[in-house]
Amino acid sequence: MLRKYQNITETIGRTPVVKLSRLAPEGVEIFAKVEAFNPMGSVKDRFALAAIEDAERKGLLKPGQTVIEATSGNTGISLAMVCAQRGYPFVAVMAENFSVERRKLMRFLGAKVVLTPAAERGSGMLAKAVELAKTHGWFLTRQFDNEANAEMHARTTAREILADFEGERLDAWVTGYGTGGTLKGVARTLKAARPETRVVVAEPDNSPLLGSGIRSQRNGDGTEAGAHPAFRPHLMQGWTPDFRSKLVEDTVDLGLIDEIVPVAGNDALAAARDLARYEGILAGTTAGATLAAAMTLARRSPQGSRILCMLPDTGERYLSTPLFADVPVDMTEEEYAISRSTPFARFDSSSSTPPKPPVAPVAQPEVLPQAAAFVTDAIRDPANPVVMFALEWCEFCWSARKMFKHHGIPYRSIDLDSVAYQKDDWGGKIRAALNAETGLRTIPQIFIGGRHVGGCTDLFDGWKSGRLQSEMEAAGIAFRRDTLDPYSFLPGWLHARN
Repeated sequence: MLRKYQNITETIGRTPVVKLSRLAPEGVEIFAKVEAFNPMGSVKDRFALAAIEDAERKGLLKPGQTVIEATSGNTGISLAMVCAQRGYPFVAVMAENFSVERRKLMRFLGAKVVLTPAAERGSGMLAKAVELAKTHGWFLTRQFDNEANAEMHARTTAREILADFEGERLDAWVTGYGTGGTLKGVARTLKAARPETRVVVAEPDNSPLLGSGIRSQRNGDGTEAGAHPAFRPHLMQGWTPDFRSKLVEDTVDLGLIDEIVPVAGNDALAAARDLARYEGILAGTTAGATLAAAMTLARRSPQGSRILCMLPDTGERYLSTPLFADVPVDMTEEEYAISRSTPFARFDSSSSTPPKPPVAPVAQPEVLPQAAAFVTDAIRDPANPVVMFALEWCEFCWSARKMFKHHGIPYRSIDLDSVAYQKDDWGGKIRAALNAETGLRTIPQIFIGGRHVGGCTDLFDGWKSGRLQSEMEAAGIAFRRDTLDPYSFLPGWLHARN
């Protein structure tokens, strides 16, 4: 039922269960709980809200206090969202080997991201988060042992599953584990209400922390004491750090796990791709791994069995990972063949466009004295020796701005299409005067110390030759030197053609 929400956190939960109509073996039904429907695209939204609300109720989190957590990314993104809505600064501690889009998402939401060496693994980023929290008095959400994590899943995720399968058969629930919050919370409630439903846990085949039967060693304060002996680096970001969390150990001790299914990394990738191509569901590598385990279970289950698996997050935060490694950016040969099947808008040399009627010559606009004076004053302004006549949303103008910013070059951008220049077409009149001054109609046009440099690529060429640096030094303009190719500031599709 549609309703109005008071803030974004009220939309967390109530995610759909979707039947997989094309991937399930004949005679067995597989359903997926699609946690990507949470506002930040993952199951971790549930924990993030639970951790903050629980800390607020207990007085552990004060207004304006910084929140910190060690995360592979999803928890950090979710906490960044909740903290943004509640007004708390947030710091994420994340190992450097997790996908870069996760860092960008957290920073976009206002968080700070502290990276730790990949060699230090999950226990290293957790130790760093604990150290920072103690040093600065920040609130650590403790996702790996915070009972609010499991309690939230017992209260929401499990209840949603029970409601969706009320009065219906449910033979198995399949999940992976990272913190163990989903595992413990759902398994506890599900077993109490539906003891016939098997709890099946998937984990990387090369890193069998549960399958080994070996408990993690802990320090006197309950923190993890080094890496688990069975841990090996694996493909599933968010699954099994290099220790068994307290919440996972609790689940083992309670006897809630019926079966453990090892999953190979390549099987996880294949299942995630199949999920997208055959079911239209975009999910991440851990979702693929969970589905792979569910498929393994389904192939040896009796006819009529019904299996539910968790899909913990969206696939969009895996763009820089092996999941998307084989997805091309440029057109494939098959796509070029489609393009060549009709004559219009093609990249190949034989391309032809529909004939156009002859166009009458366009009269050159009159150059107003006021506009000419504006251009002259802007070019010769001693307070702004670098000036660019630009458009607000032009790729070449963006690229020039990025170069200026990267090298710390102060500049004035006169954006001729911006609101400030729209009244009475003032921007168009300035452009006409600029055209008369330079003899060029393209944008941007850049001036340094009163000298006309030219457009974006002229700027880049002058920088590569070293001429511009000499001119700026002579004009007393401060800038930062490095050897970065200025053409790298172009968008990828433009850079590929230059």
